[in-house]
Amino acid sequence: MTKVIVQHHVADYDRWYPVFTEHESVRRQNGATGHSIGRVATDPNTILIVNDFKSLEGARAFAQDPSLPDVMHRAGVDGPPQVWIVEDAETKRY
Repeated sequence: MTKVIVQHHVADYDRWYPVFTEHESVRRQNGATGHSIGRVATDPNTILIVNDFKSLEGARAFAQDPSLPDVMHRAGVDGPPQVWIVEDAETKRY
């Protein structure tokens, strides 16, 4: 599985979340199959999103989608995101 991992800081999580949810259709159009969201314990406005994609091509297309800058602005992202596209090497649950 391919993942797009995004870390960024937002002005207000409660403002960010509805815009993130609204953008789900774009993730799905590019082959996303799900996501998880984590918040840093010492700063809950620092967010780590792990988006799962069917293919590397879909992940790359999503990461380059022209709607992202506007969506991030509307959501209150207040700094440049860090983005990684990774292929699973191992997944294990305990």
